[in-house]
Amino acid sequence: MGRHVAGEMPELDRLVEESCAEIGAEIRALRVPRLAGVVLGGGYGRGEGGAMASALYNDLDFFAITEDGAPEAESVAAIGAALEPVSKRWKERLGVDVDFAVKTPWRLNHDEARLMVQELVHGYYDVAGAKGEELFAGIERREPSALPPGEATRLLMNRGIGLLLAKCKIESAEGALDGSSAAESRMSAECRNFVNRNINKCVLGAGDAKLIANGAYRWKAEERAAALGDPLYSAAVEWKFRPKDEPVCGWEKAREVWLAAEEDVGRAAGFRSAARRSLRNALRWVVRRRTFGGISTFGLAPELRVLRKVSAAIRERGGVTPELRRDWEVFD
Repeated sequence: MGRHVAGEMPELDRLVEESCAEIGAEIRALRVPRLAGVVLGGGYGRGEGGAMASALYNDLDFFAITEDGAPEAESVAAIGAALEPVSKRWKERLGVDVDFAVKTPWRLNHDEARLMVQELVHGYYDVAGAKGEELFAGIERREPSALPPGEATRLLMNRGIGLLLAKCKIESAEGALDGSSAAESRMSAECRNFVNRNINKCVLGAGDAKLIANGAYRWKAEERAAALGDPLYSAAVEWKFRPKDEPVCGWEKAREVWLAAEEDVGRAAGFRSAARRSLRNALRWVVRRRTFGGISTFGLAPELRVLRKVSAAIRERGGVTPELRRDWEVFD
């Protein structure tokens, strides 16, 4: 039996493996056209999954890989639809989201340098069809120090959005943003979990972004904590593995951490070189957003343009406007 949950929790490791075996059997019985194989990625695929009160806590992130040469739009939609009933059935059974991200070999190779793809090929669990060593044969396993600085931008963008959404949840309960108000305690368990999880992700993402921008990232969370030497980041790693009802810090502290990381990343030499304006970046924005956007950010990488908007909202303690949400969804 392999390790799926961080720490020594063999009963949950067994639950993950038994669930994957049954899910794999269901997928094979479906005989989905153009589906080459399915693997479990994410925390449970890397052996770093979280557990709360002897139960799974994180989503089960499966990756469904199409056959080589399958048309992307058509095959992704068809395979996603075929696997949706499996996702719903197992979400009800396990009590956590069960997601299937459908990827073509072309897309994986195109995004080879991205953190998501590199973490996947460095840690997965075979579930159905072809094994990962075949599915990922054409992808270079890179050293973590080789991640492009743009991945730091993407991390800050995503974790910043999560922080803003957490603020909206807190304000909906008419609570203060210090993590200790009576109003916050009146939030539903689901709402509180969303806030706590996104605050924790913000702290982790801020630290990870700094490591990536400075070429010091590590594949294992505990190794990243050692490299950073930041007590709050280390506490966030512990929270990730064993979540609690209380957040690792309040919203305002998370905001400070995010803003400090943005400044640190902006000073990194690799990030500065990646932030140069280009016609290609301008065209990416125009083609996908069908607008020129702001002149001051024209020609910057779209992810950086969105990050600038996220930063302004966080500095002003604002929210996620429909326009910002659209920008984020397009370039996430």
